[in-house]
Amino acid sequence: MKASSSDRPVIRPLPTIDRARQVTDALADYVQSAQLKAGDRLPAERELMSALMVGRSTIREAIRHFQALGVIETRKGSGTYLLKPVSKATIHMPLSLDTGHLRDALLQTLEVRRGIECEACMVAARKRTDKDLILIEQNLNEMERVHIDKGTSGPEDLAFHLAIYDATHNPLFRQLLEQMRETFWQFWEHPFEREDFARRSFPFHRTLFNAIAARDPEAAREETLKILEVVEEDIKEMSK
Repeated sequence: MKASSSDRPVIRPLPTIDRARQVTDALADYVQSAQLKAGDRLPAERELMSALMVGRSTIREAIRHFQALGVIETRKGSGTYLLKPVSKATIHMPLSLDTGHLRDALLQTLEVRRGIECEACMVAARKRTDKDLILIEQNLNEMERVHIDKGTSGPEDLAFHLAIYDATHNPLFRQLLEQMRETFWQFWEHPFEREDFARRSFPFHRTLFNAIAARDPEAAREETLKILEVVEEDIKEMSK
């Protein structure tokens, strides 16, 4: 016999800090405590907004996080459904770096980023579709526009790389980035309080796009390495 709605676990309001992360954790807790299984429907967006006392944009950010991890899907006109059970232990990768030493943390993260980024760009060059290419170029154009106007383009730079990850058509690349987002985000937050950090890598984003457009994996790898070489040089130079 199916339990009535009154028997379901209660989703409780959140404190006022770290909303997006807390919504993600609250949803994972709800899935676990309600013993939801693959195929079960999650509460509606409006119900979550009311229960958690947060805005629509915060709920949607949490939903996008779960979608990127491949654990839920949204069906138009039907709702959001669980693809696989989750818990707080499975939605956050326990990365451990000594952020008190920014230089070392950035260099260690860069070693991981170099491997993932090069492979993703090579795969994208092989598998990208015309639609993918349009989206990558749209993000690149916006990155270039903001860079020219402001001299910096952190979020737009990240959006460009995310579009390349999506063009691999391998969800694991996006899932890895989502799990490591907090660590990787250090590269787009003006390390060492320098807005010119990695600015010299700006032209190589266009040549990387050109390599992907030409379906040239080796050229895509080379252009990615040029970007990351500038990043490494600036880490070492700016941390002196």
